[in-house]
Amino acid sequence: MATDLEAKTILVTGATSGVGLVSAKEFAARGARVVLAVRSPAKAQPIVDEITRGGGACSVIELDVSDLASVRAGADKFLSTEKSLDVLMNNAGMAGQRGLSKDGFELTFATNHLGHFLLTEKLLPLLKAAPQGRLVNVASEAHYRPKAIDWEALRKPTVSATGFDEYGVSKLCNVLHAKELVQRLAGTKVTTYSLHPGVVATDVWRSVPSPIAWVMKRFMLTAEQGARTQIRCATAPELVSETGLYYDKERPRTPSKLALDAALAVELRDKSLAWVESFLR
Repeated sequence: MATDLEAKTILVTGATSGVGLVSAKEFAARGARVVLAVRSPAKAQPIVDEITRGGGACSVIELDVSDLASVRAGADKFLSTEKSLDVLMNNAGMAGQRGLSKDGFELTFATNHLGHFLLTEKLLPLLKAAPQGRLVNVASEAHYRPKAIDWEALRKPTVSATGFDEYGVSKLCNVLHAKELVQRLAGTKVTTYSLHPGVVATDVWRSVPSPIAWVMKRFMLTAEQGARTQIRCATAPELVSETGLYYDKERPRTPSKLALDAALAVELRDKSLAWVESFLR
């Protein structure tokens, strides 16, 4: 394994399983110092032990992306000890779960977009301080599904029976977020990426009924296969000249029409900033 990531610091949310875990292990094996931002530090400790036994550098920050207070606390802890951040990988996510977050947002939207939006805002100064910072949003081809964003629905419990409609909206927000940041980061060395990892058999489907999940996973990619695109977005030297693009199967792909709507991206940014304002202080 190459050591091309030596001296780099990479933070990965949702890194205790699936594509996040695969990504974190590869980053560490290639020399990066990896920070696992996870809900359960106890669950992450065996991963830290495994990586460090192999000679890698790894640590944990407690952070639940569905809870804005938890995101602020975790980000503040990271900010108190770090001077720069080379890669922020917004990887954690859920699908098929219904409900409302602690902060009063539709649960999937809160987990997949709003918590990561707050984390990104908090850590942008560290990304800007890196020689070449990268933001990687793990989205999904499900972002093609929505025909609009119902802003009022984002402040209500999940409506659809499966939660997949809300999942599609949250993933559209991931793509819009990465594209909108291109304008705000103009003149810096920070680049942004969003991507579809493929339909992967991971814990993101943990809330889908077991019989359905078992059938679905028979036709899905492995976590190792699914992690390839996000690892490339986070590390490939040739992508330093690309920013704001959407990737699938390790290559750029045209996202949905809504994802290309610059006015919608600004509206999402403004609403998201207003919703997390009190947690930015």
